[in-house]
Amino acid sequence: MKKAVIEDGCIGCGLCESVCPEVFRMTDCNVAEVYGEITPDNEESAFEAESGCPVSVISINDD
Repeated sequence: MKKAVIEDGCIGCGLCESVCPEVFRMTDCNVAEVYGEITPDNEESAFEAESGCPVSVISINDD
């Protein structure tokens, strides 16, 4: 199973949440967090969020 991780440095652009809302959401502090699991149905959009992150703080790894 794949697992998403967000490192320090998120600028709160919201791209990951807009691309893959099943896995990412914005917190009250306006930074992204991982709250959902990566599944076969959303894996492609999770990788799109990883590659599109403007500060490259998202990584998707094997659990």
